[in-house]
Amino acid sequence: MAEEELSGSEQAPPKQFVLQRVYLKDLSFESPTTPAVFKQDWKPKMKVDLNTKSSGLGGDDFEVVLTITITAILNDETAFLVEVHQAGIFLIQGLEGDDMRRVLATVCPNMLFAYARETIDTVVTKATFPALMLAPVNFDALFMQALKKAQEQAQAQAEPAPPPAESDAATH
Repeated sequence: MAEEELSGSEQAPPKQFVLQRVYLKDLSFESPTTPAVFKQDWKPKMKVDLNTKSSGLGGDDFEVVLTITITAILNDETAFLVEVHQAGIFLIQGLEGDDMRRVLATVCPNMLFAYARETIDTVVTKATFPALMLAPVNFDALFMQALKKAQEQAQAQAEPAPPPAESDAATH
């Protein structure tokens, strides 16, 4: 009877999410057209690329790396290029499947973004370019777009290919 009570009172482990560490994994800055770029009117075109990657570290620990690459183009030349790999170690318990994927792709990068944005601004201003404050990013919307794209690709692959057209050689 005591065994029945124990098994009936067992509960799923509580959900837990803890940011254990934030660190700069990689940083690169290039300014190939200096000092000539400083003599031009500063109206660059900015190209921003975002990427996230997550991996298990064993147990309930996960590393998430947010990569942001910014290229400032002025008069068809690269004024500067800065790339930051901002990483964090997260303890995540009680989540599985889609819930885990969503947290790794949205919540974790969102927490890392503030650190990456500050690093980028600091590096750019230390190179004596105007301050560069990145606008907030909606990682939930990016995640939903990626899911939709993956579903569309899966549907396209699942659709049967049209039968091959008969050729004259096959009918003779």
